[in-house]
Amino acid sequence: MTHSLVVRVFCYPVIRLFRGRSTLNWLRLPLCSVEEQTCLFVSCQYSTLLQSNQRSHSLSNLQGTGKALFKSDLSFNTFRSFSKNILQKHFLPRLNCKVNFFTNIVSGRTTMSIEGVRIAWDLTISPNELLTKTELLISQCRKKYDEVGNLKEEDVNFQSVLKVIADVECEYLSNRYLFDFPQQVSSDKALRDASTEADKKLQAFDVEISMRQDIFDKLLILDKKTEDLKPEYKRYLERLIKMGKRNGLHLSKDIQEKIKEFKNKMNELSIQFNKNLNEENTFLEFTEKELEGLPDDFIDSLEKMDNEKRKITLKYPHYFPTMRKAKNPETRRKMEHAFNSQCISENVPILEELVMLRQKQADLLGFPTHAAYVTELRMAKTAENVCNFLKELATKLKVLWDNEKKYLLELKKLECKELGFEFDEKLNFWDLQYYTTKIEEIKYSVDQDKLREYFPLPIVTKGLLDIYQELLSLKFSLVENAKVWHPDVQMFSVSDSKSNQLLGYFFLDLFPREGKYGHAAMFELQPGCLLPDGSRQISVAAMVANFTKPTANKPSLLDHNEVVTFFHEFGHVMHQICAQANLAHFNGTNVERDFVEAPSQMLENWCWEPVPLRRMSSHYRDETPLPDTMLKSLINSRLANAGYRNLRQIFLGLFDHTIHTKPKVDTREILEEIHLNLLGINLSPNTNFAAHFGHLAGGYDAQYYGYMWSEVFSMDMFYSRFKKEGVMNPDTGRDYREKILQPGGTQDGAEMLHNFLGRDPNQQAFLVSKGIDV
Repeated sequence: MTHSLVVRVFCYPVIRLFRGRSTLNWLRLPLCSVEEQTCLFVSCQYSTLLQSNQRSHSLSNLQGTGKALFKSDLSFNTFRSFSKNILQKHFLPRLNCKVNFFTNIVSGRTTMSIEGVRIAWDLTISPNELLTKTELLISQCRKKYDEVGNLKEEDVNFQSVLKVIADVECEYLSNRYLFDFPQQVSSDKALRDASTEADKKLQAFDVEISMRQDIFDKLLILDKKTEDLKPEYKRYLERLIKMGKRNGLHLSKDIQEKIKEFKNKMNELSIQFNKNLNEENTFLEFTEKELEGLPDDFIDSLEKMDNEKRKITLKYPHYFPTMRKAKNPETRRKMEHAFNSQCISENVPILEELVMLRQKQADLLGFPTHAAYVTELRMAKTAENVCNFLKELATKLKVLWDNEKKYLLELKKLECKELGFEFDEKLNFWDLQYYTTKIEEIKYSVDQDKLREYFPLPIVTKGLLDIYQELLSLKFSLVENAKVWHPDVQMFSVSDSKSNQLLGYFFLDLFPREGKYGHAAMFELQPGCLLPDGSRQISVAAMVANFTKPTANKPSLLDHNEVVTFFHEFGHVMHQICAQANLAHFNGTNVERDFVEAPSQMLENWCWEPVPLRRMSSHYRDETPLPDTMLKSLINSRLANAGYRNLRQIFLGLFDHTIHTKPKVDTREILEEIHLNLLGINLSPNTNFAAHFGHLAGGYDAQYYGYMWSEVFSMDMFYSRFKKEGVMNPDTGRDYREKILQPGGTQDGAEMLHNFLGRDPNQQAFLVSKGIDV
């Protein structure tokens, strides 16, 4: 059953149940005494007065029954206490739920039949309601911050400052995702647009709070009082003070105003950058002859246009198969040009302005570059360490790439002769995915089209969920008839397999649709943390991806790269749900950005091991197992194109690093220079990959190196523990869950790694995994 539950009048304890019924009729239910019913009726009257800005704390404006019961000089605190006691005594036990008297449950809905989930994630909220309630959330939280900011020095203590700030953050994060998540997944463009506007308001509020001098001053006072804080709260206080200084709160007001201006502008630009990508809907048309090389069933699945040509979008399920299998180089050229021209006119100016603003902020804060500003709080510590790491690794990988490139050119020469195309004696950018796929097929006997037949999405999903459950000592259960935002979406609960303790919920939203987020990612929907009353709130997360949709005749079939992506992103989901931090600030994946990928990258290894592969594969027609020869070839192919694949990651990392060490950039020029230097191949004319490099406007600025950086640790964890102790060893898995996932951000990444490995990490396993001699 779903109840409408609204806590009214800001911090005041007034509730209204069963929206649509009159308050008076509801109060006539035989739940409590006449006097108590009258008190609640007065509460509702008082709610109305407050919401119409009649905010006097006297009750003199109450009418009728209310005025008769309460005298105008009755103190508000007495009234509030009495009303709260009635609610707790009579109404909450019948609802079997808790009401937090700190704030309104701004969604207006909570799914009471799903334990621990505050919000019904059907996203049926209207655009106007979404914007109104965004403002309400902001106003409520601002009020609590005002209370902290207005404290006298003698009143500053843990309870009045740090506890209040932690509680506000918990409530804020527990509600805000309803407002900024719809822009990523809703099928309703009006709601997506409203969500984008709400996100702008919320990020502006984030900036406002981060720049509050009065709050920062109270934190400094608290720090000087040297209260005996628990470790997590001590870390929290240190982090807040550190962030305050990184926001310039120790500098002049003029500088602070400029930083605030820059932050707000950067937030607006980032939101617009990603909105442009989500709304991008370019498609191309090709004849079936132009699509030669692609499987017949893939071509049949494409929409046929009035001119008999097939429609191909730039979404992953269309783009990558075409680039890997289309024999006609002109087809690949057109696809690659369109793909890397997405949002050029809109997003290139946005990104280049973002780079300029980030550098201006760094200048004001005394950092030489934005990269230096960012890495101060990362495992890498300095921008120089990042640059050295990427360049040294590139030198080692170039040896592999030089050999691969020669073989690719030989393949291209032979195929051009066979198919009658002119051989231009070079590798073009649009050739790379096609011929690296050929290497897998010829040198490693891996046929991705045949492999796809053994990876139907339902089998992969079941195998993946079973593996994660066994490995991490968890139990997943499908939530039947869950309130979700699209019919494709499924919801699961997560419990500890031994104690049956409920840990959280996750959603799977796996297929593309118009307006949806175009890549694969995990989104936090509810933080796992302690609530203000000390009880634990469970975590809720969503995995969003874009796998091929099933048809009437065939299920969704994944290529192996998509299986790896599935494992990776679901690893983030597990990190989010298994974390047991007390504070929302350290919930789940809120670790150093150059460590956050390590847990998920570590779990990618299961996609290359025989036992897990068998558990998540079988032929979609007759359920026959993956043949031994194909299994062995797939595992051996892990080293295929290792030079190219990893140099490409270094290319992206170096591009990100480079643009964030300069005050002003020409992104196209820098992309071309780095790609030519690393891979010896020119980019396609009139394209700019940076225009849809979403990481750079999505929180990874000057941090994309983290994928390679954290992979070092992921390989060390896998080879040093799981490879030795058993890839499905539940004891090792439990240790991993407790020492890597469970702490969330309450410990530094280096500390967690040392606890799990029994030593400091090193690069040896990482280099071996790339085929580099140690």
